[in-house]
Amino acid sequence: VQFNALKNRQLTWHNGIIPYELDEAFCNIKFKLLKIFYLSRRTFGCIRFKPRHFESDYLNIVRGNGCYSQVGKTGGKQELSLGQGCLFNETVIHELMHSLGFWHEHSREDRDNHIIIRWENILPGLDSQFDVVSSAIQDTLDEPYDYKSIMHYGSSAFSRNGRNTLEAVIDEFTNIIGNTFELSELDVAKIMKLYRCKQKS
Repeated sequence: VQFNALKNRQLTWHNGIIPYELDEAFCNIKFKLLKIFYLSRRTFGCIRFKPRHFESDYLNIVRGNGCYSQVGKTGGKQELSLGQGCLFNETVIHELMHSLGFWHEHSREDRDNHIIIRWENILPGLDSQFDVVSSAIQDTLDEPYDYKSIMHYGSSAFSRNGRNTLEAVIDEFTNIIGNTFELSELDVAKIMKLYRCKQKS
């Protein structure tokens, strides 16, 4: 599985609280707290990560092979990998967003109204990274397509030749997609909707 949000609310984290364990390889206390506090602050406390005590459902953040996470709460010990090259701010936030229950922005069913996929430029075997996720399991939460989403791939993601694999229908947005370093306003709005939180003024 790969933004938008899960339709099955049973796969979200109860009350927006995500217990976690952190691999000992992450010895930098600043790293341990920075992105967790960031997500909590941007969502006005709607989402809270806390060190695991006895919870049976939790995130196990490891130094695995690559950057990946399942979408939403899958139950039990749930691995989120931040391997070599994954410790950029935007990558950490992106993977945490997957764990909250969000697919990639470019997987929306209406994506062809907003972007063009250049299939001929994609690395062999990686076409699935650009698949559409059915609206039967994905909820756009009545929000418009977001070129600035932290969950959007960049224009040359998984390119085999350095050429674009993704282009915006409106040319000026091609250089925007995948070049954000934090949650967009629509990212925050979607989190608040998915977890039924009230945005504070």
